[in-house]
Amino acid sequence: MTLLILLLATSATAFCEPAYQGKVMTVLGPVSPQTLGIFLPHEHIMSSFGATEEQAAAYDRKQAYDTVIPYLTKVKSLGLSTLADCTAAFFGRDPLLLKMLPDSTGVRLITNTGYYAAAKDRYVPKTAYDESPGQIADRWVAEFVDGIGETGIHPGFIKIGIDGGPLSDIDAKIVRAAAITHRRTGLTIAAHTGGNPQAVSQQISILKEEGVHPSAWIWVHAQNTDEIDPLISAAAQGAWIELDAIRETTLEKHLTYLKALKAAGYLDRVLLSHDGNSMRLTGKPPRQYEKLFTDFIPLARAEGFTDGEIEALTVANPARAFTIGMRLLE
Repeated sequence: MTLLILLLATSATAFCEPAYQGKVMTVLGPVSPQTLGIFLPHEHIMSSFGATEEQAAAYDRKQAYDTVIPYLTKVKSLGLSTLADCTAAFFGRDPLLLKMLPDSTGVRLITNTGYYAAAKDRYVPKTAYDESPGQIADRWVAEFVDGIGETGIHPGFIKIGIDGGPLSDIDAKIVRAAAITHRRTGLTIAAHTGGNPQAVSQQISILKEEGVHPSAWIWVHAQNTDEIDPLISAAAQGAWIELDAIRETTLEKHLTYLKALKAAGYLDRVLLSHDGNSMRLTGKPPRQYEKLFTDFIPLARAEGFTDGEIEALTVANPARAFTIGMRLLE
């Protein structure tokens, strides 16, 4: 281990919460990854993404609860046990709503820290432009250690987003802040990246500069790439490849990419989800997150995927991806 990486590892140990290492942090507290069951790693319980300020201000938590409960209960009946809520700060993250739901539905929920710098930076707070990556990381680490605001609820992963094309200055700063936060907490980074292999390479380079292994990073919306080779290249470096936005119209493409990753030997780096939404403040209909259960798993079985492989994709892989632990370069 080089002196630089040794110093980084020492710093990480000094800041992390040892009691949380090897656990998955839900809104009700840390749990063993072996207890999570079928796990959707990228959905949205509620989102104000695209809503006006007036719509967001009128948000009623009790109404949202009443709206979400029937649908979440329905997906539970299909086999869902755990869900990572990817609604980020400043477009609808509501840890208190999430905390209300597990007892009523039996679904474990995970919330996040981080900033979403996609959508042309619409949801990036002004403070981020003046602060250093380390100062931004301080904010996120504080949420992990002390809880989000006054809620006492701790995030279970880091959610970030970037725009298309090469990383902008603010995108790069957010990625670096996420790497620093991982180094200090062991939280996994879920990065909205889409069909942008150039930005994948840039993000992985920043992670490595900060001493963080690519296995701490999830390529969110990876199915949006036109070619499979960048996905295989990222998986070969240890990154998680998330094939989300599973819809009736995307089943064949998802299956093609999944087969290719399996053939390349990287099925253990794949995550499956919908990027669905139980409730949207914009008035648009919710994007359901059922197709994995009702359509995609049966299709994968019909195409030769074994029960063991299905279990790895839906249970073991997401549990490993979201387990808190330092993933540092050696």
